[in-house]
Amino acid sequence: MGREYDQDTTVGNSTLRIRTRGRAVLSNPMTNRGTAFTAAEREDLEIDGLMPTGFTTLENQTRRVYEQFRSNKSMLGKFLTLNALRDRNEVLFYHLLSSHLEEMLPVIYTPTIGEAIERFSSTYNRPRGVFLSIDHPEKIEKSLLNYGLGAEDVDLICVTDSEGILGIGDQGIGGIQIAIGKLSVYTAAAGIHPRRSIPVVLDTGTDNLGLLSNDLYLGERHSRVRGQRYDDFIEQFVQTVTRVFPNAMIHWEDVGTANAYRILDRYKDEVCTFNDDIQGTAAVVLAALLAAVEVTGVDLDDHRIVVFGAGSAGMGIAGLVRDEMLRTGRSETEEEAYSRFWPIGIQGLYLEGDHRLHDFQKPWARKRLDIAGWDVQDPERMTLLDVVRNVRPTILIGTSTRGGAFTREVVEEMARHSTRPIIFPLSNPTSRAEATPADLLEWTEGRALVATGSPFEPVDVEGVRHTIAQSNNALIFPGLGLGVAVSRASRVTEGMISAAAKALAGMVNTWRPGAPLLPSMSDLRLVSATVAIAVVRQASEEGVAQVAVEDPIQQVYERMWQPRYPDIEAI
Repeated sequence: MGREYDQDTTVGNSTLRIRTRGRAVLSNPMTNRGTAFTAAEREDLEIDGLMPTGFTTLENQTRRVYEQFRSNKSMLGKFLTLNALRDRNEVLFYHLLSSHLEEMLPVIYTPTIGEAIERFSSTYNRPRGVFLSIDHPEKIEKSLLNYGLGAEDVDLICVTDSEGILGIGDQGIGGIQIAIGKLSVYTAAAGIHPRRSIPVVLDTGTDNLGLLSNDLYLGERHSRVRGQRYDDFIEQFVQTVTRVFPNAMIHWEDVGTANAYRILDRYKDEVCTFNDDIQGTAAVVLAALLAAVEVTGVDLDDHRIVVFGAGSAGMGIAGLVRDEMLRTGRSETEEEAYSRFWPIGIQGLYLEGDHRLHDFQKPWARKRLDIAGWDVQDPERMTLLDVVRNVRPTILIGTSTRGGAFTREVVEEMARHSTRPIIFPLSNPTSRAEATPADLLEWTEGRALVATGSPFEPVDVEGVRHTIAQSNNALIFPGLGLGVAVSRASRVTEGMISAAAKALAGMVNTWRPGAPLLPSMSDLRLVSATVAIAVVRQASEEGVAQVAVEDPIQQVYERMWQPRYPDIEAI
């Protein structure tokens, strides 16, 4: 661990052994507890007189900083307030966050994190994370070690190359904020100790001319590097991480579409790696689909699925659902499973032979024979409405970021042929959602089963209050990471991701009219623990767990760090 203190971070709350004295104690966010130091602790640590004499509990400190948080009128102001608190007192930050997680998640993560990323260079304050430049690959190992953690101290490395940040695209070095935000959720939701993870940005340049022309921009000032040099940089990073931190899961975040699938396919069978945009999104959507399918009474294999906006997230969803069909359904071949899906991109329905498709999209393209006899205006660009009219889908998934794309005409056409249409407008932020739950329920007379990517208020239809499930990756990735850490899994398998999705789906009771298809975001600690237990068991069953799984419930419980001030020993 660090030179200033020692603590066993593999158990919930072990004794904090502090070496430093005086102001150095107060300057480290993991050793500082401000006015919550007792008189004896102040004496032992030589900090008498360096703060007001009054003693305050963690609970009262939390009340005070919550009032400060609420006094900020802008979301970015709230974000910066929380950032400053974390830099001052990490336990207090996570205690506040855990106490108000549902309220604060949109501040430390999407959507506010987008603005923080865009303004990273202009609001830059205290550095956090590791910045790796493609122009200096020889510094990768030294830079990672400079973070101050040992080989056995790291469970998670969240890394981005910042090319596909949320819905705002290439953000250069500012993408470090998405990695920081993601790891904050791991800690608040799943109890991953804040000193067992490292946020990393791979600075490969940027094609964002606004950043390159900004004198305050802090990243490499050249266009984004691609091709073999990029691949070599990724290879060196992965090999260095797995050598220096052999138990760490590499979590890829907001990597550009062209690279995300290639990287995942390249390393998923060699190292412990996970792409949240592909696999995390897919897992939480699969959970919602499993809950919705239970309501319809129609087996998953018998549904016809349209994926609108079939990029990395959309195809990740389709891939996991396909695998679930093959694993548990009646589909005996991949061809049978593929036949249930109709992917649509900006060029219309994916058709065989379209050179514009990426390699990961090509297996999903439909044959020309599949559309023979369709009555459409343009056979070379079949629209969403064309597909809905001819396919009569029972499931419609939106990952397009095209706000309002699920029009009344499209939805009513779908509802004419489906008793309980399953419609998931998943794009973020709210303005980019393909439809609002209120419209979907109105256009289907309350019959639609809805999950969204953004939070929406409940909708009342004919005396029934419909609580809208938010398909937020935070329902999956924290528990998955915790399960990997507890089991020390050598790989993240499709079986583990499926187990996580099924555990999540099993936490809801969809038989009550208007019930949500997913658990509430306010229950994230319980959700994460439940998901983690399922992941640990699956890792053990598949033989990828590197520790004995004897009591997964107890092992998960003991590993979850609680944001409380631990006992202190001055050494």
